[in-house]
Amino acid sequence: MEQPVGKKSKERHKHKAKHHDAEAADAAGTTPIAETLSNKDYLHRLKKLHAELVTLQQWVVKKGLKVCILFEGRDGAGKGGTIKAITERVSPRVFRIIALPAPTEREKSQMYLQRYVPHLPAAGEVVIFDRSWYNRAGVERVMGFCTEEEAQHFLLVAPSFEKMMVGTGIILLKYWLEVSPEEQTRRLKARIGDGRKTWKLSPMDLKSYDRWDDYTRARDEMFTATDTSWAPWYVAISEDKKRVRLNVISHLLKQIPHKSLPTEEVKLPKRKIGRYKPADLPIKYVPQVL
Repeated sequence: MEQPVGKKSKERHKHKAKHHDAEAADAAGTTPIAETLSNKDYLHRLKKLHAELVTLQQWVVKKGLKVCILFEGRDGAGKGGTIKAITERVSPRVFRIIALPAPTEREKSQMYLQRYVPHLPAAGEVVIFDRSWYNRAGVERVMGFCTEEEAQHFLLVAPSFEKMMVGTGIILLKYWLEVSPEEQTRRLKARIGDGRKTWKLSPMDLKSYDRWDDYTRARDEMFTATDTSWAPWYVAISEDKKRVRLNVISHLLKQIPHKSLPTEEVKLPKRKIGRYKPADLPIKYVPQVL
């Protein structure tokens, strides 16, 4: 007959399980999430980071820096949300987002990396790639859009290509957002019934869903071949969308040395209103439904 579990025994088991989770997280290079991050706390932290991103923007423009940031990861890893969190308070003329569609027939006939070169940053620009040339090491390879020979050739030349970029003064940051299969499933299911997110669930996502192990193998080979001293990969755990956004922004700010520039105090000038009477035009106003 099974004996009832006492309160102390339950507590010991709970402590043991928590200790095991901490050890597993430490082995993976992560820390366990202590508690849910409230929306108020998230927005408070994000506001400070946004102010720092504006400072970075001014520094990039002033010093003529060239910054290139890549975001890679599985479907549903949170790339789009992280990029949006980075760019929502800065100028789109400085922070440019590149999310290329499928290549045209002409682009398919080009040297593979050729279609990405025109989008690389010039002085005073931060270019963010929502998926990049690493499509060849991931999606294209796993889904059969390129040959294994083409994938291996890419893995061979990518480090040299990136070394050339860095040699011309480009600051290159490569982020891989890591999500668990359980969390990925939850996020993809959430897209099915949400009219705001159905566009994110493409036929390709559904085909890719059952190839978790293939993507893991491709990711590992990509890391092995392209994690270099001049262009290392940074892996961000994205089980919690709010935390990964804060973590990535904090990290990238530390990777680009910058400081606040002196600014003049801004005062609104005096103005005179009423010297001109607006014309009585047949203007079509938007209905005020709220």
